[in-house]
Amino acid sequence: MSTPQGARARARMEVTTAIKDEARRQLAAEGAAKLSLRAVARELGMVSSALYRYFPSRDDLLTALIIDAYDSLGEAAETAHAAAAGAAPAQRWVLVCEAVRGWALTHPHEYALIYGSPVPGYSAPDTTIPPAARVALVLIGILREAFEGRGLARTPVPAELAPEARRMADELVPGLPPEAAVAMAAAWAQLFGLVGFELFGQFKGVVEEGERERFFRHAAAQLAHGVGLVFP
Repeated sequence: MSTPQGARARARMEVTTAIKDEARRQLAAEGAAKLSLRAVARELGMVSSALYRYFPSRDDLLTALIIDAYDSLGEAAETAHAAAAGAAPAQRWVLVCEAVRGWALTHPHEYALIYGSPVPGYSAPDTTIPPAARVALVLIGILREAFEGRGLARTPVPAELAPEARRMADELVPGLPPEAAVAMAAAWAQLFGLVGFELFGQFKGVVEEGERERFFRHAAAQLAHGVGLVFP
């Protein structure tokens, strides 16, 4: 027999889910900058004061949507990596990158929320950092495994960049050499640049639509080479 507290918790969860689902519909129709708590409440048949008990401000609702998006993307990357257990590190790297692309193409508005233009007046709190790091941690884990096994091919870092490279290694990828930290940061930016170019239409007239999957797979393999992973 369910307790009153359990019933209330389930009801609150259901309302929270409905609010976020409606907010995502608004994101798709209007964009994040126009997200409105009043509009969400109106569409759900709620008074604004009732909705504020779930999300005190628009920024709180945006933060919840951002965390959900990062977690969903991170889960896609982690699932792809787990499914490729036993494959060579470079192959797993490509499969994880393809999972990122696949998620973005399936969730374009959520991707735009986390990797598109900043929302005016919104500053993401620290609670978004752990979810945002999930994909990076998968890729860093692949690099670390390769480094501890066969090793990584290293591209020398210019002397003037060496202090920053050491800082990046110490703070972002402990246990990996500075060259790997620099290469990982560049690959991270390039991965999401590739996905963003495809998603936001910058590849029109450059890469034919039917060839973009093959193009991306090749580009992801090039990123794997860039971070020092060697294909068998």
